[in-house]
Amino acid sequence: MSAEAQPRIAPDEGGAPPPVRHTGSWSLTWAGLRTVAALELRQRVRSTRWVVSLVVFGVVVGVVTTLTFFVSRQMTADMAADPAIDATAGRTMFGFIVFFVLFLGLLVSPTLSATSINGDRANGTLATLQVTLLSPAEIVLGKLLASWLASLAFLAVSVPFIVWAFATGGTAFVGLLTTVLMLAVVLAVVCAIGLGFSAMTARSAGSAVLTYVAIAGLTVVSLIVFALSVPLVSGEERVQVRSEDWPGGEVEFDENGRPLEEIPCVLREEERYVTHTERTWWLLAVNPFVVVADALPPAAGSTQIADPMTGIRYGVRMARLGVEEPLNECWSQWQDWEAEEQARRDRADSLGAVWPWGLAFNLLLGAAGVALAVRRLTIPQGTLPRGTRVA
Repeated sequence: MSAEAQPRIAPDEGGAPPPVRHTGSWSLTWAGLRTVAALELRQRVRSTRWVVSLVVFGVVVGVVTTLTFFVSRQMTADMAADPAIDATAGRTMFGFIVFFVLFLGLLVSPTLSATSINGDRANGTLATLQVTLLSPAEIVLGKLLASWLASLAFLAVSVPFIVWAFATGGTAFVGLLTTVLMLAVVLAVVCAIGLGFSAMTARSAGSAVLTYVAIAGLTVVSLIVFALSVPLVSGEERVQVRSEDWPGGEVEFDENGRPLEEIPCVLREEERYVTHTERTWWLLAVNPFVVVADALPPAAGSTQIADPMTGIRYGVRMARLGVEEPLNECWSQWQDWEAEEQARRDRADSLGAVWPWGLAFNLLLGAAGVALAVRRLTIPQGTLPRGTRVA
């Protein structure tokens, strides 16, 4: 039997090969971002350690909030019913809980991104992503989105306790929204910084340590450097001083220690030891705690600084104001010390808010981390670190 001839299929001379997506390092599509972010989040959700961390985080914040509430109630219980005192206690509790949540967030967020890239490289899964049609920017920003969403889960767990502190009074609703938004932005910056170190170093431990060092530099080292810089911007200078011109004879005083006769004040130039903090205030502005505190609107109609966030707000703004000339040393004519201090705070407020400068600096750091990660994932690579696993 003869085998039947198989039909020949004519080639499609007019056909074209399927289109190939030529992507650059910064090519972005929503599908690519979503794919990488979904892969990252699925890995985290399957991990029981992440769920346990969420529970522990919520329990710690809840315990601290409860203790803070009872302590603040106990401190104001012995005082007469005064709306101003209750508002101050409410803002104090709100500021303390917000700072505590920010502190814990700065501890947790680096662990979500500082091992994202070098951890995948060590496991041999990063090369699988790199050989797909995903661009380096899609891989990096997808991992950043996933780590940020994971950190927002910790923030979401603490939001009910922040709202509880807000409900104690003294803080406007816009202040609550502003604070939560600032917390979310700061966590995104921390995740971006950790991602940059994760791409730069081959070891996960090294990138985690470098991320914590960077966060410590923004929060603690900035305060230390500012304090150490004070002697460098201080010294004896000849400045204008508005001082009292006391008569040569004896002066009688009333029971409040004020002179019975009016003491004239004159303007003269004298040597004084002055500190020009207006030259170094930016060292404080980069601190994430300062960014969050300064963004909180002040209490309406309040002239007191009794809560932590307001104290930080005006402390940094006073440092930005620096030395004012002439120096007012006419003590006998100061009828109202509180009014004098409020006038100085008003002059500090007239210079503008501090938090935009600090937030811009933090965002630049985060953008630098993302740019570094994209560059490190761009292929082909000329050289690789010793011991780097490709696939």
